[in-house]
Amino acid sequence: MSSILFSSNTQWVLLSTMILGIAAGTIGAIAYWRKQNLMSDALAHAALPGVVIAFLLSGEKKLYLLIIGAAASALIGAMFIQTITTVSRISEDTAMGMILSVFYGLGIMLLAVVNRSSSGNQSGLDSFIYGQAAAMTRSDVYTMLALASVVILFILLFFKEWKVYLFDPQFAKGIGISHRWMDILYTGLLVTTIVIGIQAVGVILIAALLIIPAVSARYWTESFKVMVLLSALFGGLSGALGTLISALGSGLPTGPFIVTAAATCFVIALIFGKERGLLIQKLHFNKQKGRYEKHAGQTAPVEKGGGMM
Repeated sequence: MSSILFSSNTQWVLLSTMILGIAAGTIGAIAYWRKQNLMSDALAHAALPGVVIAFLLSGEKKLYLLIIGAAASALIGAMFIQTITTVSRISEDTAMGMILSVFYGLGIMLLAVVNRSSSGNQSGLDSFIYGQAAAMTRSDVYTMLALASVVILFILLFFKEWKVYLFDPQFAKGIGISHRWMDILYTGLLVTTIVIGIQAVGVILIAALLIIPAVSARYWTESFKVMVLLSALFGGLSGALGTLISALGSGLPTGPFIVTAAATCFVIALIFGKERGLLIQKLHFNKQKGRYEKHAGQTAPVEKGGGMM
């Protein structure tokens, strides 16, 4: 066990998934306030055909090439969602569901074609469905670290702009913040986080790493700034714990364990959360009930004694 934990490969993978979790937590908090959690899931599934097509064109399983393909496919999916909602009466949620299903089905079909080819057994593309961080090479780790750091940096540098953009669009427009360019930046950061995380977490589960930490953080605070920090903390913790468990059980997919760790953080927040936790709400209810009963007892009229004539 110690040899696995202290090996340089495990430590590098652990660092990359932790940084990925932090990036997913920060951009996930923005997606939460934009009410676009389903967009994360749709774009994650839309990235799969791009991964397979990039492999078919290049013939190599190099992460930066697969990321380019995944990003292109996810952006095309985002464009289709926008076009469908603009030119038709179909709601955005319905368009997301359609793109999610169609692109994922296309990706699975292409994956079946690759697996039947001569190089299919060596491709290792199946790991992009459920995630397999242990299969990452040193160059893969460097790529993930660099891109995840870019996502975190952009959110930190433009934090004030993000806050105004999310909570007061009219004021943002008045001070010269372009809503269109902020939309483009948000979509670019979201797609970047998704495509760098699909090898570690998988296209099916990467959306959970974007959604669950942000929802968990919401149970602890009413402050947007604190929520972003807590979401990043929960995301990084989930990535680290999930990777450790996956590394200890050789051959186990990383994604399910990362998501399970994130779900554990959510259950704790659901029960003990400072602002919205069930336990806090119950205690607050009991306290208010006690005050009401005490007040009612103090103000109740006292009956005067008397007899019949």
